[in-house]
Amino acid sequence: MAVSLSTEDKLEYHFYPVTAGQIQFRVKASNDAHIALTTGPQEGDPMYEVFIGGWSNSKSVIRRNRTKPEMAEVETPDILSGDEYRGFWIRWNDGILTVGKEGDSAPFLSYADPEPFGIGYFGVCTGWGATGEWLIEAICCGGGQGGYPSTAPSAPLEVRGVDTGSMCWCDASGGMVPPDAVEGGNDDGPLFVGRAHHEGALIPGKVKPSHSVCYVAWGGEEHGKTDYQVLCGCNPTWVPTSGNNIPPNAIPAGETEDGESLFVGRVSHEGTLTIGKVQPSHSVCYIPFGGSEVAFPEYEIMVGQ
Repeated sequence: MAVSLSTEDKLEYHFYPVTAGQIQFRVKASNDAHIALTTGPQEGDPMYEVFIGGWSNSKSVIRRNRTKPEMAEVETPDILSGDEYRGFWIRWNDGILTVGKEGDSAPFLSYADPEPFGIGYFGVCTGWGATGEWLIEAICCGGGQGGYPSTAPSAPLEVRGVDTGSMCWCDASGGMVPPDAVEGGNDDGPLFVGRAHHEGALIPGKVKPSHSVCYVAWGGEEHGKTDYQVLCGCNPTWVPTSGNNIPPNAIPAGETEDGESLFVGRVSHEGTLTIGKVQPSHSVCYIPFGGSEVAFPEYEIMVGQ
């Protein structure tokens, strides 16, 4: 889900709570999309501001406490458009603030603050002749606190008496992963437990940030999905099994187009540990790999504590 809002040609921030270490958004504006990061729901010190497409859509900067000099500055000609939405992300962790484009894993702006502060709110506004249309992506919130309801999974969280804690499936896109995402595999980098809709099914798969997608296996092929959900807020375990031997504490994570429950599995394959879907009626774990859907009768399955 996303929060949709409009901003006038008026440098006055609209504030919203944030409980994760990132926000992601799309904005349609001709210039000067401004984002504030603050401790409270108003302007004040300490405060970061990110100006995207400032100076007549020619450069972008990070400013601290509304004073110059800029903390970071880069030429970004035509980074915004008044005719189409452009996507961006902002992350902060251990005093390092980074800003990037949707689909790019590397930031185009970054700043390491020697005196970081806790960010509890973000604000958006437009000005200098620009109005804005915004889509603020729902932010992983550990169960719906902080003003954003979490996205409920299709299967209930109370899994046959298993306590899944604050587990939630959080909307993401373009390679984004929330700070408390569940890491479940690796190849040339970490892979995270995700799921995505495809052909009427909700399919568990692997989020690969460097490729900006969640890969799922379906119909004999590997499919990369730019919009997906990431499993967050829990610490599952992985147990070896085979065929259709599904442990009672396995966590349902999706369903086929016919309504059969799917589970999260993983296998070691060609030097990787790759996440896929367990389909009990087929007695295998399917992984998306190298463009194909590959079946394994022996695999590890994700279970609750």
